[in-house]
Amino acid sequence: MTSAVTTDKSARPGYGQLLRTPGAIGFVLPGFAARLPFGMLTISILLLVQHTTGSYGSAGIVAAVTGVSMALSAPVMGKLTDRRGQSAVLVPVVLMHSAAVSTLVALALLGAPVWALALAAVPAGASVPQVGPMVRARWAAKLEGSPLLPTAAAFESVTDEFTFVVGPVLATALCTGVHPAAGLITEAALTLAGGLVFAAQRATQPKPHAVAADGEKHASALSFPGLRVLIVAFLGIGAVFGGMQVSLAAFSNEIGNPGANGLLYGVFAAGNMTAGIACGAIAWKIGPRRRLLLGYAGLTVAASVLWTAHSMILLGALGLVVGLCIAPALITGYTMIESLIPANARTEAFTWLTGAVAFGQATAVTLAGRLTDAHGSSYGFLVPMAGTVLALATLLALRSSLAPKAPSRIINSSAGSPATVAPEAPAARVNERGVGHRVPVTVD
Repeated sequence: MTSAVTTDKSARPGYGQLLRTPGAIGFVLPGFAARLPFGMLTISILLLVQHTTGSYGSAGIVAAVTGVSMALSAPVMGKLTDRRGQSAVLVPVVLMHSAAVSTLVALALLGAPVWALALAAVPAGASVPQVGPMVRARWAAKLEGSPLLPTAAAFESVTDEFTFVVGPVLATALCTGVHPAAGLITEAALTLAGGLVFAAQRATQPKPHAVAADGEKHASALSFPGLRVLIVAFLGIGAVFGGMQVSLAAFSNEIGNPGANGLLYGVFAAGNMTAGIACGAIAWKIGPRRRLLLGYAGLTVAASVLWTAHSMILLGALGLVVGLCIAPALITGYTMIESLIPANARTEAFTWLTGAVAFGQATAVTLAGRLTDAHGSSYGFLVPMAGTVLALATLLALRSSLAPKAPSRIINSSAGSPATVAPEAPAARVNERGVGHRVPVTVD
């Protein structure tokens, strides 16, 4: 009987082959619909609160509270999902999110003070459904051990970035062309409808792990050092997203063309999406750790020159380059979860990374908002530079934590009693008789 997913490593994995995975379309399409609103949330809050208060700083505070709240709640939601199942968590969450966002909209339109808007932003952020990690967990469950898994990670990054192309453009068009609250209202409606449809796809959701396989309590995904290092890297990526959102909006207002904001951010996200497509089509010959370090170095260099742009054409070109550099780091980080984290904690791990992006974005929105109000958009672009420089330094210092650790093995000692040996080196294994043999490895 042939396997549903090919494991022929000589074949070049592609998107067509990936989407022919049995059951894939059934969760891919509703998964995209359910997370499209995520790309609308921050920019919709920024534009609505800036309209009602007249301050990017105040708008940044409210957006930041939303992001921090989401970052703190996402791992909890991921852990519950690993234990209770995706549908059991997703249905109440989307209902809560729609109600919370509606409350935030009403308070903003009634002219509530910033502290009240920030208070309302807490449940709005905490209830953001973690559909992206749920989709990634479905791919990981279906493709474990398959060469298609990196392709799936690339495909998900492309999907994420497509939402960040369409989401901000749609939100900006609604907020500037229809009503300042139209972006958030649409976000809440799409979250509710898309989330319920995705939750109904029960056949492809990973099996819940209420109890660990050995009967012991689950270890938190955060207990694995590699995930902690990846979190720092994703915080830096979030700083790029947040700093770009505020600074591009401020730059567009400075040149007297507010509608250019959606175009500029769309070019940035389109670069990310294009690089993501390319990453998924490449048969990589170097290991993921080296790919992450190289990709992040390129991102840091590109983000460090954004503040020098003083024309729309130059800023669009630099934004495109930054977008092209994000995808390799983002895709590789998500791909590494399979080798660093056990299956019963992967949804939690994915939500830690998603939460890290949100937290980095929230922090960047706040800092860039303050800098932009005080000094202009050029200073806001310093935030992506600072975030990526600090993250790259951490990656280089702690890169050994990103190497997967092989499990310990039991062999017979000379005295005839079992003895535990240290984890194997990647290029060698010990067979049942204690005789070593070589196995092929990917260059890291």
